[in-house]
Amino acid sequence: MRNIVLHGPESTGKSTLAARLAAHFGTVWVPEYGRTYCETHGTDLTPDDLVAIMEGHIAQRAAMAHKAKGMLFQDTDPLMTAAWSMMLFGERNPTLDAFRDAGDLYLLMNVDLPWVGDEVRMFPDRADQLRFFDLCRAELERRGVRWVMIGGDGDQRFDAAIAAIAGAC
Repeated sequence: MRNIVLHGPESTGKSTLAARLAAHFGTVWVPEYGRTYCETHGTDLTPDDLVAIMEGHIAQRAAMAHKAKGMLFQDTDPLMTAAWSMMLFGERNPTLDAFRDAGDLYLLMNVDLPWVGDEVRMFPDRADQLRFFDLCRAELERRGVRWVMIGGDGDQRFDAAIAAIAGAC
């Protein structure tokens, strides 16, 4: 099974693209557990909350994996939670750093879409978005995983993702 992870800052189209890719490939996708967690517990997060988000995501992925048909799409994973640690606290979290079950391909969403705020998104300022993007990219590079930048509008993002997946398989 190929494990494709959508990675990047808030409001970059990860959830929309994950659902669209899963439908296209006739498989399932793992929703962003961090969003669910913040909707329940709020956004005043601690490092322990990030560990709980990582554990929740891992459990949710395990529950969905048996339903996948050749590919499993994930709307973020613990590598994204590690980037959140850097964004929120300015430091690495050893528990998040210990995560080793990385995806086969990461689709890094560019910050070229208009910001859409909601009750759990935290960084509407453009400078913060760019800083967060740099942290997301740095996490992928630090881990040495395979990744491709995805940008443009909805259809351009979808087409670029399809091409990236085809190139990785």
